[in-house]
Amino acid sequence: MNPAILALEDGTVFEGRAFGALTERSGEVVFNTSLTGYQEIFTDPSYSGQIVVLTYPQIGNYGSNDEDMESVKPYIEGLAVRDFSPMVSNWRSDQAADAFLKLHNIPIIDSIDTRKLVRHLRTRGVMRGVLSSISTDVKGLIEKARNIPSMAGLDLATRVSTASSYPWTSPVEPCSPSERLRGVATAQGAYHVVAFDFGIKRNILRRLVSSGCRVTVVPAGTSAAEVLALRPDGVFLSNGPGDPEPLAAQAAEVQKLFGKTPIFGICLGHQILGLAMGGKTYKLKFGHRGGNHPVLNKQTNKVEITAQNHGFAVDPDSISEHVAEITHVNLNDMTVEGLRHKSEPIFCVQYHPEAAPGPHDSLYLFDDFTRLMQEHKK
Repeated sequence: MNPAILALEDGTVFEGRAFGALTERSGEVVFNTSLTGYQEIFTDPSYSGQIVVLTYPQIGNYGSNDEDMESVKPYIEGLAVRDFSPMVSNWRSDQAADAFLKLHNIPIIDSIDTRKLVRHLRTRGVMRGVLSSISTDVKGLIEKARNIPSMAGLDLATRVSTASSYPWTSPVEPCSPSERLRGVATAQGAYHVVAFDFGIKRNILRRLVSSGCRVTVVPAGTSAAEVLALRPDGVFLSNGPGDPEPLAAQAAEVQKLFGKTPIFGICLGHQILGLAMGGKTYKLKFGHRGGNHPVLNKQTNKVEITAQNHGFAVDPDSISEHVAEITHVNLNDMTVEGLRHKSEPIFCVQYHPEAAPGPHDSLYLFDDFTRLMQEHKK
């Protein structure tokens, strides 16, 4: 086996074995605590610019397949795991995970102490790093890590967004019985939703269609006038990578849609809505990434177990109580997880209710969105 090195900007180094592509990639080193769904993590555009550490010890054992793709390709810069399995055993597998990442020039390091690495990132905060399977120059790799641009202030959403508009018509498959019953609405496309692509995941689009929506996906830079020309029943703001603060122009365009149509935002879309409501955002120490984050729904007083992937949050003190109310909070650190406008049909959540991968506690939000559009149509 070829050696691989993960070097962090603070001089910490992890040495292991190389899988995937024999290459060198750099980015912000973050960790995800999900127990399954690694291919969905690989292909989530929100991980653009990041090397992902998976805390579950064995990765790769069920291979990869076309159905679990959340976008057209993997977006992670590199992968760090405890035990990468070169053997695949699953009836759904089309390709080994090793071959899948190698095809897209993504390096993997395994046989490292991922618990030690995650504890280090929790204590010090996420940091820049270089993953190399072609160089053993430790000092040189550390220096490279220190020269990587910081994620703070970085606009990655416009880089991963679609270049042109396109329709999306595929529902969730296989559908649950309740989703099959809603198939009539799905086929008719009862509500036309214009979805901003800041790095959108396919399962979000599938969930919208399964809720009875006809979806048009538009680039991140689409103006409010262009959106309204499409005559939407509602507007959706997607997840995506990078810092929300550089997206001031997008937030300004979204603000122009207030009062014109219902709006639903997820993750980066939540942060953009926070900016459009006059708020501010800030960078978290190590972010929230995983499928088991407890969130309190303050409207129902129920706890939802949620899937999350974000490194920034909306500052609660920056949101005027006359403009919006905080509807959801993270029970681990009390950060803002949901907002609802006081006078307009606008709401958003920081987490991922489409849950690919993750629990389905929050799927009701898609039905809330369709109800808002139905009421707005009257």
